Amino acid sequence: MNFLAHIYLSFNDDEITIGNFIADSIRGNKYKHLPERVQKGIFLHRAIDTFTDAHPIVRKSTKRLHENYSHYSGIIVDIFYDHYLAKNWNIYSDVTLANYVNDFYNLLEENYAILPDGVKRMMPYMIADNWIYNYSKMEGITRVLDGMNRRTKNKSKMNFAILDLEKHYDAFEKEFTLFFDELIVFAKQKYISL
Repeated sequence: MNFLAHIYLSFNDDEITIGNFIADSIRGNKYKHLPERVQKGIFLHRAIDTFTDAHPIVRKSTKRLHENYSHYSGIIVDIFYDHYLAKNWNIYSDVTLANYVNDFYNLLEENYAILPDGVKRMMPYMIADNWIYNYSKMEGITRVLDGMNRRTKNKSKMNFAILDLEKHYDAFEKEFTLFFDELIVFAKQKYISL
């Protein structure tokens, strides 16, 4: 799952949210200096990723992309799934997506001191271009895929994946919906046991 899903699956727990969000920037056990609940957010993120990568519905989505994007397929599906979460946000939350995302950006700024350097570098762009809110729009997903392709020095060809999203839009959405219902249950159980 991508940014929005990890934030959402932190269940409005601020320290868990920070850990869940920064986890991809933390290698191995380089988290021991962080507050305990932030560490638990990192553990939750890793559990969510493991569950997601092994899930048959997600594998079905990635298989549809594998021929064109090889090992980048999973990253693309994560982005697609965040699009469907953002697009259908009112199903999952009583707070508007705009307010939810703004609250998250404020939380990042309040916890700036403990963020990894990579997150600190990315944050101004994320907030200025409102990446997470713009997941709800096809133009936003296009920009994300273009940016990811540039980061791979155009090797991934991820920028073309928007065409796959358009072509298989309903199939990906159905897969996301079925999977995300299961993921919420899994993540909630993990969160309770932290």
